[in-house]
Amino acid sequence: MKIKYLLPILSLTAISFNACKKSTTPGPKGETGATGNTGAAGSTGATGAGGPQGVAGATGATGAVGPVGATGATGAGATGATGATGATGVAGANGTNGAAGATGAAGVTGAAGTNGSNGANGATGATGATGPKGATGATGVAGANGNNGAVGATGATGAVGATGATGATGSADIKSYVFTNQSVVLVGNTHFLVPAITQDIVDKGIVLVYFRNTGATTSWNPLPYSEAGNTLNLQAYGVGYVDLKANFASSGLDIRIIVIPGTSLTNLKLHNPGLNVNDYNQLAKAAGIN
Repeated sequence: MKIKYLLPILSLTAISFNACKKSTTPGPKGETGATGNTGAAGSTGATGAGGPQGVAGATGATGAVGPVGATGATGAGATGATGATGATGVAGANGTNGAAGATGAAGVTGAAGTNGSNGANGATGATGATGPKGATGATGVAGANGNNGAVGATGATGAVGATGATGATGSADIKSYVFTNQSVVLVGNTHFLVPAITQDIVDKGIVLVYFRNTGATTSWNPLPYSEAGNTLNLQAYGVGYVDLKANFASSGLDIRIIVIPGTSLTNLKLHNPGLNVNDYNQLAKAAGIN
């Protein structure tokens, strides 16, 4: 803004200076004339070389703001050289991971490879130690009796033995029944008719039952009987009958039923202390049963 006001003043000074050069002898200083009208602004002269910077004067009062002059033409100065590249800035923080992409479709299964040849057989391993002896297995069901052998030749008559001691008098009230080659059933009871069983026997006496395989000469087995999971029991008895119950079905059995009245049982025990009625041989000897 100050350059605009300075240029007119410099122009007037130059004109005044040139006019004074016509007389070299200075005259007396006249009175200051009245200030003339401001002439029209001359064209802007070429810019002179810059003079040395004068001493900075005191800052004058701020003048009123003049009207805005017309915008001067843009200077055709050369473009300055490109400045040096600035230093690389600090790396920014990593961005968040993107969402996982969809799983691709499964590839086609490759063809199966050919089977490899069998490897050589390995050497036979050493024989392991003998294991502990297993528990004894359950006794099997008795087999069927074999056919009777041919009758042997009659042996020589033996010497007459000594006369045995007189046996105890048997009881005519004790009854013995033998049912040979009988079968027992798995379902229900096996029923035998025994006429000697009266109400008095049911109330006061005793009924004993024994069995063995048909044709056997071994001793009789008392009921109840149990072996290898097979059981045979005296299920019930009443007037005129005996019912046996088995958990197996079998045939080829001899069944012996002994019926003893109450008084006879008392006499047997009285005359035979320690008598075991489950031992048929003891009972038969004490009761005189053939």
